[in-house]
This record gives sequence, structure tokens and C-alpha cells, in this order.
Amino acid sequence: MTIMLSIARNEARRIFVSPLAWTVLAVLQAILGIVFLLLLIEYAQDADSERRYTGVADYIGNGLYGFATLVLLMIVPLLTMRAFAEDRRSGSLQLLLAAPASLVDIVLGKFLGLTVFTFAAIALIAVMPLMLLVGTELDLGRIAAGLLGLALLMMAFTAAGLFVSALTREPTIAAVGGFGLLLGFWLMQVLGSQSGPVGEMLGYLALTGHFENLKRGVFSSADVAYYLLFIGVFLWLTVLRLDSERG
Repeated sequence: MTIMLSIARNEARRIFVSPLAWTVLAVLQAILGIVFLLLLIEYAQDADSERRYTGVADYIGNGLYGFATLVLLMIVPLLTMRAFAEDRRSGSLQLLLAAPASLVDIVLGKFLGLTVFTFAAIALIAVMPLMLLVGTELDLGRIAAGLLGLALLMMAFTAAGLFVSALTREPTIAAVGGFGLLLGFWLMQVLGSQSGPVGEMLGYLALTGHFENLKRGVFSSADVAYYLLFIGVFLWLTVLRLDSERG
């Protein structure tokens, strides 16, 4: 546990001393801030908005969270690309593998370090809808469910990105490969619209389908279990990849 937390601290420190992390946070907040403002203006100008939506949390939450997933799909691979690929290229990965630390500690430490950035991004996103508490009543349960969905989705993105980073020594390849893998799981939602058992299976495996339920404020343990299983599978695959390298 101590080793894992030490690796997590080092990974988080490496992320936040890099200009990339702060640039990503600034760009993320700027883009989503503009989207948030446009959604507010559109909601205020739409005479039928109160009839068609259950409240401002319904309209703003759906729009803001939905757009955030698209931005995060492109951003997260940029953060995970260095986790193992750069360590392998610099030779520090071999030193880490030779250290008296289990592979599980190493992978979980990297994952937890990156999750610190995830929570920082989620906190910044949460500020925008919560500002509306000043002048309106919000369905806080719906806001919280959407933020939980975003957090689980980002952690799933991170786990998949870590696995791809463990496959190569080039961070750029890891970023492109991670984006391609996540996009594949994203597009399963489109293929899942087809009728038949294959379409139903692809629809269930899609990353966004389970997020849609949470975004609408519908909390289901099955959706949470899906993301936890997705995260666990890709972290375990990363462990197996490193084990083959250590051996």
C-alpha cells in the first residue's frame, strides 16, 4: 500500500509539474465555459424550455455533460500516453520493474496518480452548474449523478489509456492508439442500435450507453458495475503486459 501511494504521488506530481496538464485544464474549462454560457442563453430564450425539460438541471446537465465527454475523449489519451511509454523509452520503467514492488502496486499507483487529475477536471466542471444555485433551484441529485457518470467515464478512459501506453515506447503512438481504442468503444453505441443479439451486446459494451442513464439522473448499480468492471479488466491487462516484460 505504501509503495502504491508513493507511485501515485510521484505520478500526480509528474502530471501537475508539466505544462500539458495545466494547459489541458485551462482549455477544458474555457471550452466548457463557452458551451455552458451558450446553453444558458438558449434555455432562457426558448419559450418552451420549461415545458420540454424538467428543469434547468435537465437541460444544462445533459448538454454540458454530453459535450464534456467528447472533449475528454480527446484529452485523456494525451495524459495517459506518458505513463509507461515514456518510462520505457527513458529506461526508468526497467528500474521500476526491478524495484521491490508488485506489478499491481505499480499499475494502481499510476492509475491513482492520473485519477487525481480526473477529480480536478470533474471539480472544475461541477462549478459551472452549481453556480446556478444562486438564482434557481437545482435538482442536485441529477447533477450529482451526471458528475458521477463523468468521473467513472474518465476513469474508464484512463484505464484503457494506461493499457495502450504499456504496449509501446512512443508516447505519440500511445496517444493515437488510446484515442482509437476509446473511439471504438464509443462507436459501439451506434452499432448497438442494430437489431439482434449482436447489436444488443455491442450496445451494452459501449461506454456511452451507461453514461446516458447517469446523465439523465437515473442511478443504476448495473451501470456503475459496468464501469468498475471495465476499469478492472484494463488495469489487469496492463498488469499482464508488464508481467510479460518483467519476465
